[in-house]
Amino acid sequence: MKTNQYTSVTSDKLVNLGDFSIAVILPCYNEEVAIAQTISEFKAAIPEATIHVFDNASSDKTIEIAIRAGAVVHKETYRGKGNVVRRMFSDVDADIYIMADGDATYDAAKAPEMVKHLIVNNLDMVNGARKHTEIEAYRPGHQFGNWMLTILVQIFFGKKFKDLLSGYRIFSRRFVKSFPAKSRGFEIETELTVHALQLRMPTDEIQTAYRARPEDSISKLSTYSDGLRILKMIGFLVKEERPLAFFTSLALVILIPSLFLFVSVLIEYFDTGAVARFPSLFVALSGFIISALSLVCALILDTISRGRREARHLLYLQFNAPQKPGTG
Repeated sequence: MKTNQYTSVTSDKLVNLGDFSIAVILPCYNEEVAIAQTISEFKAAIPEATIHVFDNASSDKTIEIAIRAGAVVHKETYRGKGNVVRRMFSDVDADIYIMADGDATYDAAKAPEMVKHLIVNNLDMVNGARKHTEIEAYRPGHQFGNWMLTILVQIFFGKKFKDLLSGYRIFSRRFVKSFPAKSRGFEIETELTVHALQLRMPTDEIQTAYRARPEDSISKLSTYSDGLRILKMIGFLVKEERPLAFFTSLALVILIPSLFLFVSVLIEYFDTGAVARFPSLFVALSGFIISALSLVCALILDTISRGRREARHLLYLQFNAPQKPGTG
């Protein structure tokens, strides 16, 4: 399977979605305008699924409307999408999970195709890469931010996805139950992507339609503050998952100017026979020591990181992938 390419899927007609336990999980905060439409569209697209709405302490009528629309409603009082996803993954038990936002922006009709693609190809995650035709749906600033953050993740973790921040994803049970979920807010999509890349899970990306919110529906995404949180999360994940690269880079950043400073003092010593700039020499030697300590930290933390990754992989292996009847 080629990476970094959108996949055109021909669904396997032998797959009966009724043979699987499927959960649609929708994180929501003040989505009274859009939640009924979202539930209705997923019910029509994939009637075999149970719709779960996780309300994040909404102050409007999201809960009442979701109940009337036929969803199973849960509550999460800790604010932030990351906290909601952690709760969703903990509380819902299913073979396959369909995660989308409750704002009616994602194409629910694509869900059966994406689920069948996951089953037929024995995948753990299918990412819905957003394709939009309306400027209001995906503003240029958000597109640029997504592109920039996606490039950063590709540099450090691998070039597998084009849409890092998509909220429309299909998961296997073993993905969900092995996911540590450290995030609190909108940086959760970054963590989901890195989790798949670090465990080298079988994944794919399918292009899906993305539309503007319904009229009077308000986005909860803050372009700058959430963008900074996502950038911070990428840095945190690089430190946690790639400590050898992180601390080696830090060591080089400190070592190179220290080396130039030391050479200048050394040249002066050869010319005059005396060390006139003791503070400069002290700073250079301190830089050498800090660089050496950073390298030692890199080696130790890399060993710890490998151990944590192996533990997650062992947990991942405890669960079977969704399989077509008769193939397991």
